[in-house]
Amino acid sequence: MMVKQTAVLAAMLMLTAAAQADKAAPEGMVLIPAGVFVMGSDKVDRDNMAVEYGSTKPWYEDERPKRNVRLPAFYIDKFEVTNAQFRDFVIDKNYWVPQAWSKNGYLLDRNLLSYGNVERLRGLATEVYQLDMDTTQMTKEQLIDAIDAKRTAFDKLPVAGVTWEFARDYCAWAGKRLPTEAEWEKAARGTDEREYPWGFEWDSSRLNISEGSTWDHGVSPVGSYPDGVSPYGVHDMAGNVMEWVEDWYQPYPGSKAEHADFGEKNRVVRGGGWGGLGHYVISHFYRTAYRFYLDPKMTYVDLGFRCAQSLK
Repeated sequence: MMVKQTAVLAAMLMLTAAAQADKAAPEGMVLIPAGVFVMGSDKVDRDNMAVEYGSTKPWYEDERPKRNVRLPAFYIDKFEVTNAQFRDFVIDKNYWVPQAWSKNGYLLDRNLLSYGNVERLRGLATEVYQLDMDTTQMTKEQLIDAIDAKRTAFDKLPVAGVTWEFARDYCAWAGKRLPTEAEWEKAARGTDEREYPWGFEWDSSRLNISEGSTWDHGVSPVGSYPDGVSPYGVHDMAGNVMEWVEDWYQPYPGSKAEHADFGEKNRVVRGGGWGGLGHYVISHFYRTAYRFYLDPKMTYVDLGFRCAQSLK
């Protein structure tokens, strides 16, 4: 009898998995199947590396205890939300503009640029867009072409410098939501307890780090590190920009950790940004179980987000 029940249960699970696989993910999103994964870590900082590097919190303590977590299936964005996507939201809702955009001229499209005279465009080209070319003999159309090429290069960069509220509002506008901390971690590490999205060994070539020295603006276009994808094919879950998630920064169930910043005052941030302080510190901050937190009103040049969506 037990054998028959087990066979029936296995068949039901296979049918459920097949049904989920058949359900096409919305454009730009990835299906994360229902099931159990291991969340957190039981690692211990035996060498007191946190003290050596002046960390603001003990390492690993807020990741304990490691435990099994069961989640329903959900979708998550394959890439971090880009400037171009957030720009559509800003225009549609007449919403707050990221501070960086007011400095780099990202909102000045070809139509707006066409209202400027040649002298004004030359000033924008050198002062705002910092074009490395001689603009003194360029026509108005040539200036607009050059400026627009520089401006549109920002399209595929993840939007950064956004508060938690702005990230939440964008996701709602897009018919989505911010991922929970557990959803984010499962999408990053899969079901095999991997240390980094790509596997178990540290490899700095698989993510954008080291203070962005490889890229003009620190941040890289989304999807620039295909060798660093998670088990589900989700990109940039380590490096590039840190990512807001839904949760308040709280101790895990069963945790004995105490921290002054626990409670409903800081939101969890995952994934790590492109800045870095050294090899060991870098590898620690980009682990799939690593937790960071910020005041939800804070903004940083390497802080962005991606969205999630429940299955309907």
